[in-house]
Amino acid sequence: MLKSVVLAALLGACSVLGAAECSRDKKCPKATPCCSQYGECGIGAFCLGGCDPTASYSLDACAPAPVCESKELDFKSLKRVADIGDYLGDPTDYDWVASGEPALHDGNVLLTMPKGSVGTVMSSTTYLWYGNVKARMKSSRGRGVVTAFILFSDVKDEIDYEWIGVDLETAQTNYYFQGITNYTNSENITVENSFSDFHDYEFRWTPDKIEWLVDGKVGRSVEREGTWNATAQLWEFPQTPARVQLSLWPGGAEGNPEGTVNWAGGTIDWNAEDIKNVGYFYVEVESVSIECYDGKDGIGTNDNKSYWYDGEAGTNNTIVDGDRDTVLASMQATGLNMDKGKKKTDNKNDNKDDNKEEPKTVPGGTTGSTGNDHSDEGESSGSGAGTGGDTGGTQPTDNYDWSNFDQGLSNDNGDQSSTDGGNAGTRAQASLLAIVVAGCALYWRQS
Repeated sequence: MLKSVVLAALLGACSVLGAAECSRDKKCPKATPCCSQYGECGIGAFCLGGCDPTASYSLDACAPAPVCESKELDFKSLKRVADIGDYLGDPTDYDWVASGEPALHDGNVLLTMPKGSVGTVMSSTTYLWYGNVKARMKSSRGRGVVTAFILFSDVKDEIDYEWIGVDLETAQTNYYFQGITNYTNSENITVENSFSDFHDYEFRWTPDKIEWLVDGKVGRSVEREGTWNATAQLWEFPQTPARVQLSLWPGGAEGNPEGTVNWAGGTIDWNAEDIKNVGYFYVEVESVSIECYDGKDGIGTNDNKSYWYDGEAGTNNTIVDGDRDTVLASMQATGLNMDKGKKKTDNKNDNKDDNKEEPKTVPGGTTGSTGNDHSDEGESSGSGAGTGGDTGGTQPTDNYDWSNFDQGLSNDNGDQSSTDGGNAGTRAQASLLAIVVAGCALYWRQS
């Protein structure tokens, strides 16, 4: 009970002291230059995984992201899982960054959600720029309980599986381009009891196609050719380096948007069977495998050390695969000054103004989701919200080399969003639901 009370207090405090909001149209200030995936400005971990360069003070405010590494990951221990407040960007130290309460069970990891909490999320420390990812896992269950396995890029390209706890026979699939809502992008795959039985859920992602597989069988595929937006003159297709994210969150929590609660199966029951019997809702993950794409001509490569963006469009032709460092010296550092805080004084408070509010260093919101918030679910059945043009299979009218998917249709300054009817202002940036607040995660870890 005490932990629940403290957790609620921390969430409230973090909301009151929240950082400045950010978006492409409202970039972060230089003092807190990094825009987190939840649309808040900060330093430290704000500048690592999920930092959106197109909404930050400048493109280089975000630290470069570690390139893809093919690997087989199990969970015999949590030694390779870092708390989000401890990780500084070195993927050789950890495979995962976590918020919330991951736990071990019979050689597997549990993503837990105790009563009144916002759940748990684990994000890979390396990025994937096309390739295959497979998770062997069981979903959670219960009204208002949502399980997710997604690929999520810093500019909000997304490919996902989601499971609603009241429908254990269905795996929902979806994809987004830069967070733009398109109600035609969702499709379901039938499964056998996602809570009781382990299944292999897999993404196969190339520059031309996305496939969703369950237990080795293709349940859905999307061709890039069908995502051309003739008005915006671009492909609305996921195409930028993404992290692997596994999460459990309370979609039916009180205070969430009505559309989110309805989509999640109703208001969450904090006195459900799993809460009574084991103390929390849970997702069980046995293993994750990552196979990098063998990219050529600069698209989908992983030849060097890190990825970063060199253009505001945030498309695949603005990605650089280079040798910049990915590690911050401290939680006071940013991409603009990676070494800040490296040298510590004997007295940590020598230069500290006790009356000055310190910048936030660990990103996070209050409801747990890492992807699109579904707050408008079911309220529209039309084309992508705000794109202002066709999103069907119309092909570009100019000569285009279909053999090499390079978005490559921007104007001279690389900003495709300036095209009339384009995607500027339509991204679901600050509306994306968040992972656990930093103080809450640290409190649970230290208690």
